[in-house]
Amino acid sequence: MTAPSSQRSRKGDTLNRKIKLHVKNNHASPDTFPSTAEGELVFTTTQERWDDAARRHPDVAQHLDVFIDWDCDHFNESMRDTEVLFCWDLPTADLAAVAPNLKWIHILGAGVEHLCPMNWVPDGVQVVNNKGAHSVKAGEFGLMSVLMLHSHIPAIVTNQQSAHWKSLFSSPIAGKTALIVGVGSLGGGAAKQLKTLGLEVLGVNRSGNPHPAVDEMVATDQIDRLLPRADYVFISLPATPETVGLFNRKRLESMKPGAGIINVGRASAMDYDALSDLLRSGHLSGAIVDVFDPEPLPADSPLWSVPNLIVTPHVSADDGDNYVPITLDILFNNLRRYINGQPLENVVRPELGY
Repeated sequence: MTAPSSQRSRKGDTLNRKIKLHVKNNHASPDTFPSTAEGELVFTTTQERWDDAARRHPDVAQHLDVFIDWDCDHFNESMRDTEVLFCWDLPTADLAAVAPNLKWIHILGAGVEHLCPMNWVPDGVQVVNNKGAHSVKAGEFGLMSVLMLHSHIPAIVTNQQSAHWKSLFSSPIAGKTALIVGVGSLGGGAAKQLKTLGLEVLGVNRSGNPHPAVDEMVATDQIDRLLPRADYVFISLPATPETVGLFNRKRLESMKPGAGIINVGRASAMDYDALSDLLRSGHLSGAIVDVFDPEPLPADSPLWSVPNLIVTPHVSADDGDNYVPITLDILFNNLRRYINGQPLENVVRPELGY
């Protein structure tokens, strides 16, 4: 198929000039992302990491003029002629005036709720997210966490903290039922892994469209049909108006007695006070929670001492060794599409927030 004339002309124009790309790294701070020094090491695009990616994608790299920056040290000056911005967050005020040549923004993470509402996006500018960077690690975390719940590990850890010896036995997990709420990149990775163990995998996503690793899928408004059937619930939802408070007290109480729950999406989806009460009462047997508000979780948070609850510090879906290389491959592939006049992948829909 012949490309539309507008795409053909843009391709020719792009290939005859350099594309200015600005990389905005963030120093670690509790007020932004990454919030820890260890996270800064994982999520920073260093010159070395950029050069490695350029060697993997020489056909694209030859067309780029790249400026790697920290925070907003040289943001306004650099953005005057920047065409592509790669960042986690950015100053959004008067962006059209600050960056008149900007065409698209690649966000370092999958979630973009920190940039919502997205009424600041200038006309003609697209925002893309990092979908695809998390699926393998999230899938493995989903497999691990469901097996931990099945083997009573949250309760065993709680018993260890009180020097209490109690034999908690389990059987092989095949035949149990897992419900994945938010079958996207993260949830799809978990579903794929869980199928290998012989679980029945149920799923919930916004559209209700099927997924190859899910035995039964429903739209979000039908979640109450599946929730009581699940032995284990894996939540991987973005923070949107549709998902805030989805796991309220009533829904948590509707879960099967003795069920376990995992949240790796966003804290806004769940009532953590209700979760704590149901863990204390024994209605839920265990929980593994990776996302909180605020983060880092304050030292005086009552969640630290809830029985049968394991707190993990937002590490479920990020490859500690290869997050930036994986992300840069996604960025370079989209740059290749941009150079060739093809539609970008992972385009965020501002009205949905993801």
